Amino acid sequence: MRFGLVIFDCDGVLVDSEHLGHAVMIEAVRELGLDIGLGEAMARFRGRRMNECVIDIERELGRPVPESFADDVRARMLDRFRLEMHPVAGIEAVLDELTVPYCVASNGAMEKIRTTLGGSGLLPRFEGRIFSAYEVGFWKPDPGLFLAAAAFFQVEPARCAVVEDSLPGIRAALGAGMTAFGYTPPGVGSAKIDIEGVVTFSSMRELPALLHAGEEAG
Repeated sequence: MRFGLVIFDCDGVLVDSEHLGHAVMIEAVRELGLDIGLGEAMARFRGRRMNECVIDIERELGRPVPESFADDVRARMLDRFRLEMHPVAGIEAVLDELTVPYCVASNGAMEKIRTTLGGSGLLPRFEGRIFSAYEVGFWKPDPGLFLAAAAFFQVEPARCAVVEDSLPGIRAALGAGMTAFGYTPPGVGSAKIDIEGVVTFSSMRELPALLHAGEEAG
């Protein structure tokens, strides 16, 4: 069965934002007296909503964080993204090769998605096809975000391919009945995606062939 839609996660899949965003989080929690490394931060916070991260931090601190903490962290992240954002290596070539519609679906707020895509130069490729959990009302691992994207394009979930780098995103894709491709680049903090039925790859250069092979297998 030929794919009718390819859905990309944003952070870590389209844009190289994971290390930047988590570096900001590390700085912010260090100011509260909690010292964590990059690998631990990415393992704990990757793919999660900000309020879930705050709950996790408060649990370890044993006290509430300041009311402005989440907003301050988001603002600091956006500033870093505007200045230092780059596309994931190889993703532009992948997009150039696609012959079916594609979109981005992220747990992030619309402002964050547009800022990261804009800073990386990818925003023009995704105008009019950006899906934010904050606007749809479903957050990964709930499949609702991906299902909303499929419904917009009028493509059956079984004909959708999802490219993700986090376990919540992979679970959302599988829950939606879509084919999941797990991006696991080498380096600190790469998620371990060892779920049955998920095709994993470590370089974006592999993705076009994997998508084609997935179509043939379907």
